[in-house]
Amino acid sequence: MKITELLTKSTILLNVEGRQKEEAIDQLVDVLFNAKKISNRSEFKAAIVKREEQSTTGIGEGIAIPHAKTKVVTEAAIAFGKSVAGVDYQSLDGQPAHLFFMIAAPEGANNTHLEALARLSGLLMKQEVRDQLMKATTADEIINVINIHDQEDDKVQDVSNKKNAIVAVTGCPTGIAHTYMAADSLKAKAVEMGVDIKVETNGSGGAKNVLTKEEIDNAVAVIIAADINVEMERFKGKHVIQAAVADGIRKPKQLIDKALKQDAPIYTGNGGKSESGTDQKGRSGFYKHLMNGVSNMLPFVVGGGILIAICFMFGYNSFKPGDPTYNKISEALMTIGGGNAFNLIVPVLAGFIASSIADRPGFAPGMVGGMMAASSGAGFLGGMIAGFLAGYVVVLLKKVFANLPQSLEGIKSILIYPLLGIGITGFIMLFAVDTPVGILNKAIAHWLTSLGTGNAVLLGVILGLMMAFDMGGPINKAAYVFGTGLLSSGVYEPMAAIMAAGMVPPLAIAISTTIFKNKFTKQDKDAGKACYIMGLSFITEGAIPFAAADPLRVIPANMIGAAIAGALSMAFGIGLRAPHGGIFVVPLVEHGALKYALAILIGSVVAALLIGFFKKPVKTASL
Repeated sequence: MKITELLTKSTILLNVEGRQKEEAIDQLVDVLFNAKKISNRSEFKAAIVKREEQSTTGIGEGIAIPHAKTKVVTEAAIAFGKSVAGVDYQSLDGQPAHLFFMIAAPEGANNTHLEALARLSGLLMKQEVRDQLMKATTADEIINVINIHDQEDDKVQDVSNKKNAIVAVTGCPTGIAHTYMAADSLKAKAVEMGVDIKVETNGSGGAKNVLTKEEIDNAVAVIIAADINVEMERFKGKHVIQAAVADGIRKPKQLIDKALKQDAPIYTGNGGKSESGTDQKGRSGFYKHLMNGVSNMLPFVVGGGILIAICFMFGYNSFKPGDPTYNKISEALMTIGGGNAFNLIVPVLAGFIASSIADRPGFAPGMVGGMMAASSGAGFLGGMIAGFLAGYVVVLLKKVFANLPQSLEGIKSILIYPLLGIGITGFIMLFAVDTPVGILNKAIAHWLTSLGTGNAVLLGVILGLMMAFDMGGPINKAAYVFGTGLLSSGVYEPMAAIMAAGMVPPLAIAISTTIFKNKFTKQDKDAGKACYIMGLSFITEGAIPFAAADPLRVIPANMIGAAIAGALSMAFGIGLRAPHGGIFVVPLVEHGALKYALAILIGSVVAALLIGFFKKPVKTASL
């Protein structure tokens, strides 16, 4: 597939107006929306903004490649934009961006689409291409420039017989642009320096140009320029330079120089995958490891919680055969959801926290520590401690046994790490963690269940404010983790308040765009309709594009509405055993589904009215 099958006249904007990043994004999203390449402007923009939050797609040299892969893309496409004056895009080199390529990839993008997008990324690394694009004054000239340079490269790299060759791996979270730009930047610089290199790309279409064992064995060093997990065991015994994918684009010479000098530690292997550093926001440590545990724990919480809630629909009261309230289906649901799925919550949390820290060898000690926390009453807090404890115990063990003879290398993962990891973690949990944390956990649960109405309402207000402040960010996640953690302790009211508050921002946007039609553009009103679905489904992030466009009006209004919903939910004593589901689990709440729905509705209407009153009537078609 040619690049110009994705980049057409209808998706070219020759004059990007404004000097700010969001203005450029808005205009390019409009181009794709008007060309019918995306079905939902707001949702696609939210995906673009989410990618920008991970790391800027302003790669320097005057180029920005915002991109997203989402279900609202109806047809793979590229929107081109040019700004002669330049846009402050927070680029990696700190310079204004002049050339913009917004890539829209559908969730089911096929290999031909992905290969074309990969070639585009490579083309933009060439100075002559950038110069010609800047000089072009018509859409036809833009397309002609791309067509001239769009040549498929079928040559397969082979460095297995080369001396002083380097091998590299590149990868980024979306696997669309940065992956291939880093690869092309490394290859171009290697040619300039007279160095043989082979680069494996881990993109959306899977790994390409995969490194062979012979190539790895003969290489002087390995460069990992990636922001995703990379299969590392194959590099055991090699000097491995680990860097961000952006460094592969911006600093290829430094990386190649380090590789040639073997200026990097030898990778000793750890039984799994290794990350090439921090996440996209620079968060290494607690937050990243905790989120790894929480994300893997949630399916057990969601599935188990909903099954438990459903069992009460059958009139659960007793599981003793012969009791008038006994129901076999109810007993089965409780056994599956409460007796099994919920019993795995804390062990799974601990196991995946530990594996995030120490890779695969940390999993077993983490699971055992988490099981001990769950069975002793230490609960969610004990599980968190067990996960971090097990992870760092195994990290310490790896350092202690780093210098074992090569002949004994194989017994580390199958004997030493599980034996000592489980043993040490278990002893510390048994004698130093389980009892005091169990007492603390029970005290917290008792305090929450015995809250008076006034204190319960205050807690609901705080949780509501947290949920609406950054809508999916760290503060929102902190409130959500707090609620899910209490579920395993049998405290269900905070989770209900959290979900009610989280549903408010997108619902408020939807209601506001419906009532105050003169305050929003047509595109906003269309996007507002989608917010009904996202709000009812407890997808708080649906409000992000509107909050980003007008934060001083939208965010405070949403926080007020969410605080009201959270407060009312706590005041009504609503309990929720499922941590997700939105409108679909409202009938399963305890102590009044109608009152719970009323709390959500009141909070959403209040926020919608505040948004409508504060916003000014629109005068243009832009957001």
